[in-house]
Amino acid sequence: MIDFGFQINQGRTINLDIDRAPFKQLEKTVGSFKRCIRCGTCTATCSAAQFTDFNIRKIHTKFSAGMYEELAENIKPCMLCGKCTLVCPRGINLRSLIINIRKILKENNL
Repeated sequence: MIDFGFQINQGRTINLDIDRAPFKQLEKTVGSFKRCIRCGTCTATCSAAQFTDFNIRKIHTKFSAGMYEELAENIKPCMLCGKCTLVCPRGINLRSLIINIRKILKENNL
């Protein structure tokens, strides 16, 4: 066998059969959620992100993908200071978004 310097790993599977109800609930309460282009401006100015691994883009992606178990831990460092909302080029109320994600996770026992 020839060593090419890499290995072919097992294929990955993505479960697309996720509960979309929490996502739709968030879209109703924070309509600007859909306008996010995940540019990272919010994370660049975030006070919590400077000292922890808090990342609003990751939170947005995990919530959209239905990865609710991981999301509950990732959202804890947010201090709700509102800096992210001030710098968002799309005018998304990220403070409200975080508050509503926390509320939805609690209501749905996720």
